[in-house]
Amino acid sequence: MWKRDEGVKPPAAQPPAQPPAAPSPVAASGSRMPEIESKRHMERDLVNIGKSVVVKGELSGSEDLTIEGQVEGKIELRDHVLTIGPNSKIKAQVFAKAVVVLGQITGNVTATEKVEIRDNGSVEGDLVSPRVAIAEGAHFRGSIDMQRKQEAVRPGAAPAPEAKPAGPVVPPPPVGPGRSS
Repeated sequence: MWKRDEGVKPPAAQPPAQPPAAPSPVAASGSRMPEIESKRHMERDLVNIGKSVVVKGELSGSEDLTIEGQVEGKIELRDHVLTIGPNSKIKAQVFAKAVVVLGQITGNVTATEKVEIRDNGSVEGDLVSPRVAIAEGAHFRGSIDMQRKQEAVRPGAAPAPEAKPAGPVVPPPPVGPGRSS
């Protein structure tokens, strides 16, 4: 019975396996360090705007962003993911790599990769994105343009010929009463 209680103890009571000053063989080989660095990098690149924050104007950045508050104006995160939290109310034009909507957006949304409207999400405005997902229970009112960005010609495929008139276009003569064709 005593051994069972010892197994339940939190691991924080045990001394650290590696002293921070001395590099361990795992750290020296580089197999764990990139993992830790990538987690730190991800934490730095995630920004959260809280529920009580109200932004009026232009919001731009070069990090992934989660908005829980209110924004009015323009949001521009061209190379990053924008997440609209469940309590947020956005009245803005949105430009991002990907947009995940859990709250409310009133305004047009343009995404280079995808727009995803989750269960209780709401969008009133036009969507422009190559991929769009609207969950059951979501609200959407507007139009969707799912044109893909200009793609390079696939290997082995010839480009489609453009339809151009060979010369001047001359309409046929009118056929009227007394004229036969």
